[in-house]
Amino acid sequence: MPSLEGSQAHESKLYYELSHLYDRIFTGVFFPRIERVIRSLDIPPGAQVLEVGVGTGLSLSAYPPHCQVTGIDLAPEMLDQAREKIAQNGWRHLKVLEMDALNLKLPDNSFDYVMAFHVVSVVPDAPRLMREVLRVSKPGATVVIINHFRSRNRLLAALDSLIEPITRRLGWHTLTLEQVVGGMPLALVRTYKTARRSLFTIIVGKNCK
Repeated sequence: MPSLEGSQAHESKLYYELSHLYDRIFTGVFFPRIERVIRSLDIPPGAQVLEVGVGTGLSLSAYPPHCQVTGIDLAPEMLDQAREKIAQNGWRHLKVLEMDALNLKLPDNSFDYVMAFHVVSVVPDAPRLMREVLRVSKPGATVVIINHFRSRNRLLAALDSLIEPITRRLGWHTLTLEQVVGGMPLALVRTYKTARRSLFTIIVGKNCK
């Protein structure tokens, strides 16, 4: 079984071989939650927003037109679809760039909001991703993570471990929340699920660097 270590998100089957099917498979699963979370932030006019791992642009329609959104991703096949959405809808407040989330070619203290939707389990180094997110976000900026984290329930955690060989082959691995945000200058404002039995947790934090 190939190791995830040293690989990039766009090299996984999920982000490469299945890129043309991504929206068809995941829009119904991911978009309602993402839209609800973005709307709950009440993003003000003129805010600078970064979305890390924007992929096919599944989330783009949820952003209000009065903010400026930059989406980055390493997968060119997925970014082509995002650019097509932007062009078809005439969205002038959105742009996407091919860029490595672990080495953002963006200035320090640039963004008021940084979003990481379903991406921290895909990159090979989640703490490095978070350091980059915090570097490019302003002091006091809002950082939002949506992800599945390893459960504190022993039985559910054991299930995560059981299916780990399968998920790694598809390109993601299950982390604990502590592995992602532990030791980071990030004050957790809210940690919640949009449904009681949801597999996904929403983290809203403030950059306190």
